[in-house]
Amino acid sequence: MCELLGMSANVPTDIRFSFSGLIKRGGETADHKDGWGIAFYEGKGYRSFHDPIASADSAVAKFIQGYPIKSTAVICHIRKANRGRVCLENTHPFSRELWGITWSFAHNGQLKGIKNKQLNHYQPVGTTDSEYAFCWMLGQLKKTFPEKPKQKKEIRLVIDRLCREIATLGVFNMLLSDAANLYVYCSTKLSWITRQAPFQEAQLKDADVSVDFKNETSIDDVVTVIATEPLTTNEEWVQMGRNEFMVVSLGKQVPHR
Repeated sequence: MCELLGMSANVPTDIRFSFSGLIKRGGETADHKDGWGIAFYEGKGYRSFHDPIASADSAVAKFIQGYPIKSTAVICHIRKANRGRVCLENTHPFSRELWGITWSFAHNGQLKGIKNKQLNHYQPVGTTDSEYAFCWMLGQLKKTFPEKPKQKKEIRLVIDRLCREIATLGVFNMLLSDAANLYVYCSTKLSWITRQAPFQEAQLKDADVSVDFKNETSIDDVVTVIATEPLTTNEEWVQMGRNEFMVVSLGKQVPHR
């Protein structure tokens, strides 16, 4: 299984603490060594970094660790390949434009028969079942809403339905973002934590690194982090339920039904 990391915050936030723990799982504390990628949103802007080698050995990953990018939405993925060869085009997160917005997507699990679904607008560049599922999902969104709907709830309901349809084909743990929202679907394993005042110190599980968030935040900051496995040892993470769907915006969960 691959490893996922997502973040949503109400102010531009530094992801390097969580990222430093995750990349150790890419070939050092775990064997997810078939490439990695990370996507950041800064307002309407989007930047991403990918490398088809183990994140623990990646010079690009080390660059990110030292580069203080602050973002309100982040998706990161370290890959353990099961479908598609190890190469740059098969590294997550994948991205496509819809309604003038860059959407990004990362997934772990296997989807048997996903390529039997007909694509109506977007085409994959690589050969993974994950990218194919992403292209199908966005195509269905575009087909349902040729123009961006005014009610955000309509989008959330359709994404929830599409996730449940894909999940019938196998394991579908997913992160999807349109900059404003982080959509999360848990087929088998994802956990989350929301950090807000009063902040405390956190210790990474995979690296000898700790941070006292009281010294790094303001009293109004709210940050939610989602990961395949909890990243810290001294905080209480919440394990998502099987086939649970969640939407996070500006660090807080929002109703989707």
